[in-house]
Amino acid sequence: MIRMLSLARLFFLLLGIFTVARWLMGTAGVPYDKGHHVFSLVTLTLASALFYGAFCRRWLDFRVMQTVGLAVILGLAAQIVILLATLSSYALGLQTYFNHPRALNASAALPVAQALLVRLGGAVTNTIAAGIVGALGWALGALLPEKP
Repeated sequence: MIRMLSLARLFFLLLGIFTVARWLMGTAGVPYDKGHHVFSLVTLTLASALFYGAFCRRWLDFRVMQTVGLAVILGLAAQIVILLATLSSYALGLQTYFNHPRALNASAALPVAQALLVRLGGAVTNTIAAGIVGALGWALGALLPEKP
């Protein structure tokens, strides 16, 4: 587990940068429709799961389940950050991209309890998706050149 967390340091750094940037875009008043895709934590996570899957297979000799485990860790970490950012947005009374109705698949603002239930559902779905994408990355890792 420590090795997995150590490998994911770059992802965690990018996750922090993306979270702060997404938070600032929302609080600065950039319309959701114009800015939500710029610092997408889900897109970052899925791209990272694919990337880590490929490179860990080829250059670190990970087996498929090790790769899926790493991808699940990445997915779960991102979803915890999203859940905490959503909760913080409500607690501080701020309108951010984390509590925007479209981000919560709603047509109008949701109460905090309902928003957290939506986020918990997303946590399950997106964590599983990260694991699947990690396995896909592992399969694509066979296309990379051998270790130097």
